[in-house]
Parts: sequence; C-alpha cells; structure tokens
Amino acid sequence: MSLVSEVPAASPSLIAEHYARRLAFETDCSDVRQAMTSGNADFVLLDVRGPAMFQEQHIPGAINLPHGKMTARKMAEWPEDTLFVVYCAGPHCNGTDKAAWRLGTLGKRVKVMIGGMIGWADEGHPFEIG
Repeated sequence: MSLVSEVPAASPSLIAEHYARRLAFETDCSDVRQAMTSGNADFVLLDVRGPAMFQEQHIPGAINLPHGKMTARKMAEWPEDTLFVVYCAGPHCNGTDKAAWRLGTLGKRVKVMIGGMIGWADEGHPFEIG
C-alpha cells in the first residue's frame, strides 16, 4: 500500500460535495478572463490592493476597492444581488480573505479569484496601467 492510498479516498458523493463547496467560494484567473473578454461578466471584479499598486498595473475591467474601504454605504452603490470577485497580489496575500470576510459581513455575495495578480501573470493574461 502506498502513502497515497494509506488513507482511503472519500466516496464520490463526498468528493462532489467538497468541491462544489470550494467552487462556491472561489474562481480562477482563466474563468474570470473568459467571462471578461466574452462580455459575459456577471460579476464586479474588485482589486483589493492599495491605490498605488492598482495604478502600477491591474486586471482590465477591475475596480480598485481596498477591503478597508468596503462599507455598507459604498457597497450600496451596486444592486443587492451583485456577485463580487476579489483579488489581490497573489497567494502570499490575505487581502482577498479580508475582503471576502468584509463583504460577507455586509451581506454581499463574493468569490475569491485564486492566484491574484501572480496567477493572472502566470497565465499570460494582459494588465492595464493607470
């Protein structure tokens, strides 16, 4: 028996449930890019890094809104059922976690774009400057 199979794999129904739960909380750079370029974006993309980093470069179509600026008043600018997708610098940054937590406490729907700016760059997607 290998170290891989020493602990038995979960049942197919538990596997499906686990990954459905994960996908309810996150999306990836490729799916965001496809939605943005096809004109099929049914979400608002939020760059939660600071304004200086946003000006340096950001994902096309993103709005700069650091998690500390996410207030009930600010978020009321969007319809109640808006889905927000948040990203920050990359896997080493917990800005997306803070933003997702804040949006959740404000009653907003949110997904984290895993990989952030690093993931976007790794996939060869373009950035905007300014």
